[in-house]
Amino acid sequence: KVVPYVWRELTVSAVTASAAYALVEIAQVKQAALPFAPIAMLGTAMAILLAFRNNTSYSRWWEASTLWQTIHTQSRIFARLVVTFVDSHKHTPAYDPARAANFQRSMINRQIAWANVLRLSLRGQKDWREVQAYLSDDEYQTLLKQENKPGYLMLQHGRSIYDAMANGTLQGFDSFQLENALAQLTAQEGLAKRLKTTPVPRQYDYFTRLFVYLLILLLPFGLLSILPGGQAWLAIPFAVLLSFVFAILERIGAVNEHPFENRITDVPLTAICRNIERDLLATLGQEQLPPALTPQDGYLF
Repeated sequence: KVVPYVWRELTVSAVTASAAYALVEIAQVKQAALPFAPIAMLGTAMAILLAFRNNTSYSRWWEASTLWQTIHTQSRIFARLVVTFVDSHKHTPAYDPARAANFQRSMINRQIAWANVLRLSLRGQKDWREVQAYLSDDEYQTLLKQENKPGYLMLQHGRSIYDAMANGTLQGFDSFQLENALAQLTAQEGLAKRLKTTPVPRQYDYFTRLFVYLLILLLPFGLLSILPGGQAWLAIPFAVLLSFVFAILERIGAVNEHPFENRITDVPLTAICRNIERDLLATLGQEQLPPALTPQDGYLF
């Protein structure tokens, strides 16, 4: 699982270390062996830079995880408000049981679809059939034509709320609280899209990789200057090992700064959406719920 992330760096390290050994020990160009102290200082500086970059990347990953847990919470609040507000008007003359049940079901199903559409959009996936079962035929066909699919479903939420206010399914100040719940969800959508479209400044990525490669290229020449003649060959495995450490730390930071790419290191959006689906269907009173997703081979997507 790790090698695909760093195979280029390991290949460069192995080739460079072998060439350095051949140059210094076989061709006897002893001047090619460099003092180790400056290379050690470069390694120390690289460690500090990588720590800073990785902390920044993890903060982005944690923010992505937090905002999706907020989406989960806000979705449950929204579903609860839809059910309790509608049920609270059972005693009024305008209340129609069939119309009320249909409103509750369509709103909650659409919210499940919204969470999954947002997940698919963030991951750049196009399998919109995953949400077809939770939308009416007209809504689904219209959704396919929309550029901003999560925004379209939020618009449908708003239209349904005011249609329900007009026919008496919702009354009083119900719409204000439901609109506030939609505003919270839309705000989280905006934060998620910001994380998706605004990466860590490119200079961090460019110069970190540049300095990692510089260290990989210089390291074997420094190791050859401190290893005894009979152990000079150890410069090759040591150089590869140390290069692996720095390369994998650099890759950890690069991967964690993109938490919505459907990789094993990502925030598990599919599992979170399944939990949203289970919780919202339970709010409707359904007892047969889709199973919660569990880790497969140690990974939860």
